[in-house]
Amino acid sequence: MLKTFGVAGAALGVGSVLSNPLLGASHSKPSGKNNSNPWIYAFNIGDVEAWSISDGFLDIRAGLSIMYPESERGQMKQLLEQHSEQTDSLHMYINILVLRRDKEVIVFDAGFGIVDNPNRGWLIEGLETIGIKRADVTAAFLSHTHGDHIAGFIAPDETPMFPNAAIYTTPEEHKFWMQTSHDFSRTKRDPNALVRLVEAAQMRLELLKGQIEHTPAGTKLFGGLVTVEDAFGHSPGHAMYRIESAGESLLNITDIAHNDLIMFRNPSWVIGWDHDMGQAVDTRRRVFKQAAQQKTPVFGFHVPWPGLGSIVPRGSGESYDWAPRRLFWA
Repeated sequence: MLKTFGVAGAALGVGSVLSNPLLGASHSKPSGKNNSNPWIYAFNIGDVEAWSISDGFLDIRAGLSIMYPESERGQMKQLLEQHSEQTDSLHMYINILVLRRDKEVIVFDAGFGIVDNPNRGWLIEGLETIGIKRADVTAAFLSHTHGDHIAGFIAPDETPMFPNAAIYTTPEEHKFWMQTSHDFSRTKRDPNALVRLVEAAQMRLELLKGQIEHTPAGTKLFGGLVTVEDAFGHSPGHAMYRIESAGESLLNITDIAHNDLIMFRNPSWVIGWDHDMGQAVDTRRRVFKQAAQQKTPVFGFHVPWPGLGSIVPRGSGESYDWAPRRLFWA
């Protein structure tokens, strides 16, 4: 079994950024952030440098009305109340995993991009804070084409945000969104929202077509550093990623779970945004069971920042806890 990744880490907020001599005197307080809380956490996976950079957060005012089955929303509400969580809205985080090994700089999904909203769009500032320019990014992984994952690959002038990066996505994901007809019979999304979702996905994929490379599940890249794995369900070709270096590992589960309580306690509780809700549940059950049995360190896109933790079984059934990793500051 592979070891867990190294524990030495550092969280960077505005205060630590301004005092860092490596950033130069011209660096100023990030203009997009609405506070001075830490939003960058540094750690290692084997001999690879890694960071979790927050791209912000979402406050979903629809609350539990987007969760299914409807008949079990009362149980979900009770679970949230037991943990002193709000029940009239759902909070989701946007955590971006970044790796650097030698000259390779790798970004996993790209968040919302540069937007006029203080609650999101922090990735580029985060990369600049750790000394990475947009042109330095050599590779990127697009787990699926929902806006909080793909929008950040497009700059405000509609050119690629990372012009020198190959962008890896599964052929199933790319084919579905670029085809002329789409089967949305297994989702609970608003039909009007689906029209806009397709239009945005096709526009963005077209802008990125010179960079996109198809990587089926099972593909290994960078000498085995990253393995693309099947996480289908949330979208037709939704991918997750296993990172392995020097005997240590991290599983980036991307959008398998959108809430650190509801979807771990009962993997059959499903969000209406899933493309194929039944397949999404099957994927979550499979991944959670394997990660819990193997005690695999996990990174989640929507769980509380910095998104690092593990999946711990509750008893002998299909019920789990999200166990956040302890944070250490160097």
